[in-house]
Amino acid sequence: MARRSFKPGNMLYPLPAVMVSCQRPGERPDIVTVAWAGTVCSDPAMVSVSIRPERYSHDIIKETGEFVINLVNADLTRSMDFCGVKSGRDVDKFAECGLTAVNSEAVQAPSIDESPVCIECRVEQIIPLGSHDMFLAKVAAVTVDSRYMDEKDSFHLNDSSLTAYSHGEYFSLGEKIGTFGYSVRKKK
Repeated sequence: MARRSFKPGNMLYPLPAVMVSCQRPGERPDIVTVAWAGTVCSDPAMVSVSIRPERYSHDIIKETGEFVINLVNADLTRSMDFCGVKSGRDVDKFAECGLTAVNSEAVQAPSIDESPVCIECRVEQIIPLGSHDMFLAKVAAVTVDSRYMDEKDSFHLNDSSLTAYSHGEYFSLGEKIGTFGYSVRKKK
């Protein structure tokens, strides 16, 4: 295989494509699309989102110290894209996308009712990195769409057609090719 040099850059793909909701008290809620999001710690449960300081939602999250990461599935992909190219300064994204802002359990920021998973977060630290500021946050609560729960209270997230972002394109997650630890499991 021949390798070629490519300009240095962020080529860690695919990434989760998420909608981050936030709200100042007394103002309408906003949504920002984020592809720079991830898990940073499991105990305590912590996540990060990186947002450009010029984005409208950046200051809302900085001031309130709260946000909700709403996972995106195939049904929400068009709305997620819209929320990434329009500014909340100019547009009511919930209204434009026909999305439902619902009260969260542990934070004041609303969740998006149509999302399969809503991860409620409280900011612990803001780290300026250059083009983006990273918001490190503790997970305060998680709510899930009951459509993906079975009679044994098992959650089947992968049945929700989650969306991934890769190099400027969106993809619906597809065929399962293994499970954690399958490479070392004893064959029966």
